Amino acid sequence: MPAMRMGGQKPPSDPNKPQPLFSSLHSLFQKAQDGTYKEILDDWRWIFTYSKRYKGAIVFYTLLGLLSTTLAMAASVASKYVIDIITGHRVDKLWLLIGITVGSAVFSLVFSSVISRLSAKLSISINNDIQADIFDQIIDVDWKAINGYSSGDILNRFNSDVNTVASNAISWLPSIIIAVYNFVLTFVVIWHYNKVMSLLAFATAPVMLLMSKFLIRKQREHARRVKEIGSSMTAFEVETFYNFDTIKSFGITKQYGRKLRDWQKRFRETSLLYNLFTIKTHVFMSVLGLIVQYSAFGYCLFLLWTKEITYGTMTLFLEQRSRLANAFQNVVGIVPTFLTSSVSAHRIRELIDLPRELHIPESRELTELMDGGFEVRMTGVSFAYLEDKKVLTDSCFKASPGEIVALVGPSGEGKTTMLRLMLGLIHPETGRTFLRASNGREVEMNADSRFLFSYVPQGNTILSGTVAENLRMAKEDATDEEIEEALKIACAWDFISKMPDSFNSKIGERGRGFSEGQAQRIAIARAVLRDAPILLLDEATSALDVTTERQVLRNIIRQRPNKTCIVTTHRPTVLNMCQRVYRVMENKVTELSQEDAGKMAEDF
Repeated sequence: MPAMRMGGQKPPSDPNKPQPLFSSLHSLFQKAQDGTYKEILDDWRWIFTYSKRYKGAIVFYTLLGLLSTTLAMAASVASKYVIDIITGHRVDKLWLLIGITVGSAVFSLVFSSVISRLSAKLSISINNDIQADIFDQIIDVDWKAINGYSSGDILNRFNSDVNTVASNAISWLPSIIIAVYNFVLTFVVIWHYNKVMSLLAFATAPVMLLMSKFLIRKQREHARRVKEIGSSMTAFEVETFYNFDTIKSFGITKQYGRKLRDWQKRFRETSLLYNLFTIKTHVFMSVLGLIVQYSAFGYCLFLLWTKEITYGTMTLFLEQRSRLANAFQNVVGIVPTFLTSSVSAHRIRELIDLPRELHIPESRELTELMDGGFEVRMTGVSFAYLEDKKVLTDSCFKASPGEIVALVGPSGEGKTTMLRLMLGLIHPETGRTFLRASNGREVEMNADSRFLFSYVPQGNTILSGTVAENLRMAKEDATDEEIEEALKIACAWDFISKMPDSFNSKIGERGRGFSEGQAQRIAIARAVLRDAPILLLDEATSALDVTTERQVLRNIIRQRPNKTCIVTTHRPTVLNMCQRVYRVMENKVTELSQEDAGKMAEDF
């Protein structure tokens, strides 16, 4: 998940923020040496696919920036002449120059505000576009491929990296043009009045470039340490609050309080070391800037003493010297932004370049055959999440319409894996997993055949919101009458109807306030509301009493007589209702006789 600070402390500066641009020039040289320029260009080509949608606005943004810079310079030059007029007691053109000065300043302010507003709108639009596109692509990524990434990493890329790309996609090219124009314009104006002064104003640039190697090494080292400690601390915080009930039940809240303070201490020490380095760097650069500033000031005083310049020219020199230094930093500062955006784009592209789910569009043609039900089949299936570590080997399975079929076996042996194969989330290395319709038509399990399934996974899957909102996840346009009927079939209406607003009552995260049995019945009602011809229940009735469990299963079969119901369970009461029982053990799926199934159930 996105990094959060919950300990009341934060680093003196953001380590994810673009590093000093002069130091990033060194990074570019390294990129040239290790041959990754092409990779950077590919990343930026991808970024520009979004920028192109707003090319008209970007051109307008650039023109406004150039005009604003020109007006600001015009105001500075006009100020010089105003000062010269006042000190020379010449008033014939005073009001004209005052008007030019004020007008230029006002226009510059207006244009700057417009640019800021336009930039914000475009950034939000691009951010939304990229996030929407990436969301669609991530949702469609192969289940096994996306599970190679932690949810926190995915969220970081989806939020932080997308935001970085969006904020720079529209501003990078205009920023280059505006910054270079500002730098050149300022240098030319100073050069026009005094060539020595223009070179003196530029004096800090070589020193900044020479320091790049030292700064990039030290700053990255400190930033890396802060980031690592911050990530570890965030992981501790997330795990603590996720397992809040367990920590409280063991009575170890004080122990976790001490752990938090230990992490805070380490984070504080690391952040202060980074802060000290930042202060030292700032002091050095400030002293260097003051030396150049006072040198320029002294040179201006000398020129003024020798009457080679006027008071107005001296003011212009001093003002533009500072502006030239800032313009240079802005030009060089584009480099780290360029690299940072490239890194973020690359991280995003890693996700969207993952293999897609298998889609067989013809699966949708099975809609007209739903009333006849579907047979779920596996033949000769072998599967492994990791190479050379088989979960299933040469296994077969069959579940027909109107049947309740059970999968039993020790935990971790592959029951949930079989359900994932049926849903087309994963695919066998050898063998087939497919559906067979009543007319004999067969379709391999894939993302497009998933609409024929209702699924109740293990654990608590209730979300915050209302009961009705939880059920409408499965059927968005469900009527109130359909919701009530689904709750009745799942034996949940007896307690839902007693709530203040019935199924429109608010419930907390993970169904807080409900028992495990009640939460399971709501999840089953959600699957029932979908009314798909195939129902998968993964330990979905484990928290129900025997009577309720049997009643729920009878209601489900009665709802749609040709429904194929597949359950993973340890409960002997369920096995007694099943037409078929399969044991999953030692990488093998074996069909059991009713007698063997009964005996086996007693052993669990």
